[in-house]
Amino acid sequence: MSRILIISSLAAMVMAATPALADGDAAAGEKVFIKCKACHENEQGVNKIGPTLKGIVGRKTASVEGYAYSDGMKAKGDAGQVWDEATLAAYLPDPKAYVPGTKMAFAGLKNPQEVADVIAYLKSKP
Repeated sequence: MSRILIISSLAAMVMAATPALADGDAAAGEKVFIKCKACHENEQGVNKIGPTLKGIVGRKTASVEGYAYSDGMKAKGDAGQVWDEATLAAYLPDPKAYVPGTKMAFAGLKNPQEVADVIAYLKSKP
């Protein structure tokens, strides 16, 4: 009995220590997206300095027609990466660390709630 209790307790501690994606608020994310608008858009499907982010959630990395991606980003796409909540949550806080050689000059979103909110906003724009 004590062995089961120990295993259950350890499992509970691991689950509590594992970071989960916070639920984002699309309306708040639209406000956070203002930080991205200098280089990206999310409405018309038109590339700017960066590729369009319209429909990014569920899209293969480096797959927007007509955009010249960095070699690092192309390598992610060639490896089969798809932009989903988890990959966006890993990328947005530090783009240069996640994709060495990326052309994206933005330092990243350091606030986890802002990351969750902007992901919720991007998901709302398929």
